[in-house]
Amino acid sequence: MFQFIIIAALVAVAFARPDQPPAYGYASPYTCSAPAKYDFNYAVKDEYSGNDFGHQEARDGYDTQGSYYVQLPDGRLQKVTYTVNGDSGFVADVSYEGEAQYPAEQPAYKPAPSYA
Repeated sequence: MFQFIIIAALVAVAFARPDQPPAYGYASPYTCSAPAKYDFNYAVKDEYSGNDFGHQEARDGYDTQGSYYVQLPDGRLQKVTYTVNGDSGFVADVSYEGEAQYPAEQPAYKPAPSYA
């Protein structure tokens, strides 16, 4: 009896195997035929909140060049200029403009007494 069950299971598996690939098929992943080429930039300067930052980048194939900047809380402007060329990796030059400013220490907050 046990041999009959084993043989029946093997026959069922053999008949269940599909002879053709699935109908939905397999699509190969997208391949890009042309090298990447783009150029973009943006900038934000908000006097009210003190935000000042931006970014610029250009790419042509494996050659990428760009820069970004941000106003730091201490008043300095941090600028990063970078290049990427093939397998050379990300090469960045960081610079700062201005002098760091630290506000004078403010006295601690003391709430007014409450007479309730």
